[in-house]
Amino acid sequence: MMLHIPALLAILAMALVTYLTRIGGYLLLAGRHLSPRMQAIMDLVPGCVLVAVIAPDFATGRPADLLGLAVTVLAATRFALLPTMLCGVIATGILRAVLG
Repeated sequence: MMLHIPALLAILAMALVTYLTRIGGYLLLAGRHLSPRMQAIMDLVPGCVLVAVIAPDFATGRPADLLGLAVTVLAATRFALLPTMLCGVIATGILRAVLG
């Protein structure tokens, strides 16, 4: 497998944007008292951004991607966000290599 610089840059840019959305809300609301409901919403924003970025790939109908999505959903029922993402990325990579 060959490393493609544009793909790596896209991944890094997406990670940066996700991080900025996570911290940006806290910086904009620093010093304000947030209700528990608003705090819960703020905690969900990065996941929503991530889903918005990756969701179009699953609409293609490729079997490897759909199976990778299934593995990710199963992992999400058992693990926190980071292990879930790792399981999904690894499973999808393996499935793409095997199924094409």
